[in-house]
Amino acid sequence: MASSSFLVVSSLLALVLSVLFFNGVVPMHAASSDDVVSTICNSTICKKTRNLSICFNVLKSAGTTDLKGLATFTLNLAHDKTIGNRALAQSLASKVADPDLKERYDTCVERYNDAVKDIEGAKGYLGKGDYKGLNTYTFGAMTEVDACLFSLSKLPKDSSTLPGNGKAVEDIYSIILVIANLLLGHA
Repeated sequence: MASSSFLVVSSLLALVLSVLFFNGVVPMHAASSDDVVSTICNSTICKKTRNLSICFNVLKSAGTTDLKGLATFTLNLAHDKTIGNRALAQSLASKVADPDLKERYDTCVERYNDAVKDIEGAKGYLGKGDYKGLNTYTFGAMTEVDACLFSLSKLPKDSSTLPGNGKAVEDIYSIILVIANLLLGHA
């Protein structure tokens, strides 16, 4: 109930702001771009993600408040970070002496390979305007990274930056999922 009330209030706020800005009641220069981004990101997107501060920083640097533009920017960022994490896992697997950790890093390489494919698929679906496909493939990428993180949580404990990097990329995926739901009209 509180969730649906918040949704109604958020939707109304977005509608009122849109009407005021686009009908000239409040000139665009009356609010800084940071204020507009802050309003949109905090009320519509970021409060629904896993990490509010990462969401705000990511979307603030996007240079747009258009949902498709935000989705494109965030998907590109997720793609780059996912590829970086895969390269890190490959590097760790090639250097580690412990056979258990090597197996886990090899698992992460496979999982990140699949996550890269999922994010590329999500980009394709966004380009087609298929927001359900965008959502499904992004969730698939998140599931792959989560499986890597789960394998790294076992003993012996992994001390690399891969777990932290994995959590950060999952935070970016959560932004995409919220945007996909907004584009679908379900948020």
